[in-house]
Amino acid sequence: LMSAAGGGAMAAVLGCDSEQVQEILAQHGLLGLDVANYNTPSQVVLAGPEADVARAEDVFVAAGATFIPLQNVSAAFHSRYMESAMRPLAEELAAATFSAAKIPVISNVSGRPHAAQEVKELLERQLREPVQWTESIRFLLGAGVVGFEEVGPGGVLTKLIKSIRRSSAPSPAAGAADRLGAASFRRDHKVRRAYVAGAMERGIASQDLVIRLGKAGYLGVFGAAGLELPEIDRALRSIRSSLGPRGVFGVGLRSSPDDPALEMEVVRLCLAQGVGCLEASGFVGASSALVLYRLKGLREMGDGRLQTAHKVIARVARPDVAEAFLLPAPEHLVADLARAGLLTADEAGRAGRVPLADDLCVEPGSAGSGDSGSLALLLPAIVRRRDEVCKHRGYEIEVRVGGGGEIGTPEAAAAAFLLGADFILTGSVNQCTVEAGTSEDVKTLLQAMDVHDTDLVPAGDLFELGAKVRVLKKGVSFPARANRLYDLWRHHGAWEEIDAATRTRIERDYLGGGFEQIFDGPVRNAPEISSAEVERAQGDPRHKMALVFRWYILQAQHLALGGAREQRANYHVPCGPDLGAFNQWAKGTRLESWRDRHADEIADELLEGAARVLSRELRRLAP
Repeated sequence: LMSAAGGGAMAAVLGCDSEQVQEILAQHGLLGLDVANYNTPSQVVLAGPEADVARAEDVFVAAGATFIPLQNVSAAFHSRYMESAMRPLAEELAAATFSAAKIPVISNVSGRPHAAQEVKELLERQLREPVQWTESIRFLLGAGVVGFEEVGPGGVLTKLIKSIRRSSAPSPAAGAADRLGAASFRRDHKVRRAYVAGAMERGIASQDLVIRLGKAGYLGVFGAAGLELPEIDRALRSIRSSLGPRGVFGVGLRSSPDDPALEMEVVRLCLAQGVGCLEASGFVGASSALVLYRLKGLREMGDGRLQTAHKVIARVARPDVAEAFLLPAPEHLVADLARAGLLTADEAGRAGRVPLADDLCVEPGSAGSGDSGSLALLLPAIVRRRDEVCKHRGYEIEVRVGGGGEIGTPEAAAAAFLLGADFILTGSVNQCTVEAGTSEDVKTLLQAMDVHDTDLVPAGDLFELGAKVRVLKKGVSFPARANRLYDLWRHHGAWEEIDAATRTRIERDYLGGGFEQIFDGPVRNAPEISSAEVERAQGDPRHKMALVFRWYILQAQHLALGGAREQRANYHVPCGPDLGAFNQWAKGTRLESWRDRHADEIADELLEGAARVLSRELRRLAP
């Protein structure tokens, strides 16, 4: 089947690690080439069109690498060019039956033992995904394997193993990290570990970040909130192209009660692009868009069991909000969607048999109140609520409860799992990585922060409701300025009521222009501020003041994303103390500099470190 896919060439690259190879490919526009094999930490095999492979030789030789075109190769194996071979293989595999393995077999897709329910999928994926030989051997070394026997002629694999041994320290915690959390989370989301890199708005959780995580077998969530629909569409197409049709990733959907049409547009886009998972944040209950996404494609299998086409991870901070996601979609919303022709009669009829979410992520402080709460209090309470509701409803689908919001060190991750978390979700730690979609100047500031270097400020989109969000305080003046504006708004009915000296200072240092000038220009044109709000402000001077102050908060985030260093004082950088904790933990390690931090490697370090922490503490309890 692979040969039938036809065409293409392959070449080995020696003397470069995988990071350097990817950088060289990107720098020279060799985007038609894929890494097909990770043979050792300093040897990979590339696959792609013959012309691209030929062009790559001069590029890699100039970079000091050894480049060896592979002879007698009939196609670009283990690359995107094998896509046409996947369907016939899937059809053959569907008819096959696999017994439970008596001897563990390592998958070269994941570098981990085959689970019985994953054999067919992994065999199919092996056609287009790289051979993770290095990771497979590292896993075996970490599991305590000391001897390897090569079956068949030659000793190529033995030589590769020797090279991996020399350059790789075995990771005893790797196997244990694979078992943390719920096995059903790993199975249902098709990931190798129970870990989510959560959405960070305005593309901070970027397509590059999501792609890197997906290729490493982790679930990354693209930060769509705050982006225009064309930007979201382009990002989703790029992610899908890089990860393939079966690639795993999610998209963040933020509640927009004042603009439900926006929610619906994002959901329609996700459905059209085949996004399999939504991360819902800021919701206190169901919305039409969320219900549509959840129920679309819901079908009954031959044995009567339900199968959902779309997963929902709900970020919650209160038990009552958690309960709203534990219940089925409200009947009136289901009926409205069915009448509009957006749900079929069968999909609507099955709505009462599934909860609104597959997964709840307990995240203290995510409700916008600024009260950080405690994961130790909230997670067990929501787990108990989950157990009560699911027992009463008799769901066929398991609802999992994970922990987030405070996960910045292996110890914090271990504590979450010890509390009963089925998975963990990280946030701010991923903002200070190479892949994060923010400016280098912001990343440098974030790398220097400590646990106490954050503050609460008014939320730009919920300014008048008093909602708070946590932001970076060290090295910037934004928190003090944003809170000053909020206090002025609370105590004055109009801009003109504020004393002249204060108005002058705000226009000069905060707004960068006159109050009326800002309202008539940037505020009117801001996509985050509706024309109805601008119209209302014409007759409501206090609301007009709120809109200008909201614009400042929103604009300050754009300044940070763009890295306008002359405006560093006004940088608005959402982040939590978990990043400060990570910085302290990473001091003196290879991850101290943000330039050496990658989202998938942070996931590995947190989970494998958590496994070590738990193992150590369990040994203390042993008699």
